Amino acid sequence: MSNQKYTRKFIVLTVLLLGLIAAYLTIESNGNWAFILPLRGKKLAAFLLVGMTSAISAISFQTLTQNRILTPSILGLDSLYVLFQTSILFLFGSGHQLVVNRELNFLISVVLMMLASLFLYAVMFKKRGHHLYFLLLVGMVMGTFFRSMATFMQVLIDPNEFDHLQSKLFASFNNIDTSLLVISCVICFVTLLFILPELKYLNVLSLGRDQAINLGVDVSKVTIKLLLMIAVFTAIATALVGPLLFLGFLVANIAYQVFQTYRHGILFIGASLIGMIALVGGNLIVEKVFHLETTLSVVLEFVGGIYFIILLLKERKGEA
Repeated sequence: MSNQKYTRKFIVLTVLLLGLIAAYLTIESNGNWAFILPLRGKKLAAFLLVGMTSAISAISFQTLTQNRILTPSILGLDSLYVLFQTSILFLFGSGHQLVVNRELNFLISVVLMMLASLFLYAVMFKKRGHHLYFLLLVGMVMGTFFRSMATFMQVLIDPNEFDHLQSKLFASFNNIDTSLLVISCVICFVTLLFILPELKYLNVLSLGRDQAINLGVDVSKVTIKLLLMIAVFTAIATALVGPLLFLGFLVANIAYQVFQTYRHGILFIGASLIGMIALVGGNLIVEKVFHLETTLSVVLEFVGGIYFIILLLKERKGEA
């Protein structure tokens, strides 16, 4: 596919996104711009940020694993976030500084996810001969353990504290923590600067680990950088809207179909635009068509789950 075709696709997606943004900001505003623009603008910024981080982290993880079905949630990072939020409420209560200070809570969540990624890489992955599927198996086991511990504490926790906890444990696009937008944008920008030099290596990694090594790529160094970026982006998306399972998977696989390229720069931009369109457009549909009788997260998980099953069936037919 020529660069002109990529450009045309980018233009179409960008125009569609801008149209949805204009509709989201103006529909039923009744001229109350001083109230509507700050309120919807913060929510819109969160949509754009979550769409981008979910898309980039999913594509990077799928390139590392050489599997377009897996998502970063298989490492147990979402479960670690749930365990951390449950633990601080169980041990200290909702009045503790770790709960009240949202920025501190967010930073600790990011650090915990990064440390978990480093632990999985250094202890499990590096010492086991670089068997990435062993890393994924350990991540699944750890995720199950984290969820079990969180569930155990939730059973024992005070009912009032549990009500406070629910807002952070389930994905919600109607209760976005906009106070974290500035710090999330800064961390996201710094992480992108950190990972941009690795784009050329991602293109080579898409050929496979052995081929990348033969072509001179330091796979260990690239892998650990990508795992750290995935942990940061997963933490940003989870802290803003809650744990999401299928958003990154959905937009990444749609981007593969639309652009049909190995070039990750194009895939990152395309998937980010698709993710933003899905969130902004989906929120418009939920608010204006369904009148908030359902939630955007439920719709995304439903569509993503169906697409996941379709891809599994296609893989099975391909193997047969």
